Amino acid sequence: MDIVILVSGRGSNLKAICSAIDAGKCDANIVGVVSDRKKAAALEFADARGIQTRVVSLRKGDDRDLWNDALAKTVVSLKPDLIVLAGFMRVLGTPLLERFPGRIINVHPALLPAFPGHSGPQDALDAGVRISGCTVHIVDAGVDTGPIIAQAAVPVVEGDSAESLHTRIQVQEHRLLPAVIHQIAIGAITLNPLRVRRPVADLSRSLTVPDA
Repeated sequence: MDIVILVSGRGSNLKAICSAIDAGKCDANIVGVVSDRKKAAALEFADARGIQTRVVSLRKGDDRDLWNDALAKTVVSLKPDLIVLAGFMRVLGTPLLERFPGRIINVHPALLPAFPGHSGPQDALDAGVRISGCTVHIVDAGVDTGPIIAQAAVPVVEGDSAESLHTRIQVQEHRLLPAVIHQIAIGAITLNPLRVRRPVADLSRSLTVPDA
């Protein structure tokens, strides 16, 4: 399965996906990495692996509609079967969502539907919850509102900061996201714009992620 990965920063989830592919645990081929930031460290990592990279920058004052159109055209040119948001810090617009309905997934550092948005770990701490985690879900027009595919739990411990909690959540993200991509690639999970379809057989074992 050919995938395009959208990134904004260091690319830790990109690296995890590549490691899983190298280990034969993720049946996917990364055909491109696209970023909204020219200096994203993930681009350097992708370049070093010989993966095509593209930058579609969005600066303050830029026309958002034009950016959405440019992003969609860029991704379409790479001809992916699936698009993976891995630390991509932008809300996708209609052009990309309409071109790839139900074929865009995201990993989020919280147990959705709780704590959507950019500050999931801090929101979890502010709410006083004892369990947080990460979610892989289908991307729709809302902010982290699409159908949930899989989740992994992470305990909140005494003295946690947003940074320490997020670090432990990322450990789970790095296991869960490649596992979900693999399950989609082999047909164990089928995506569409409205729901996540699974076969009758229980997939819990294949998607189980150990506690941090």
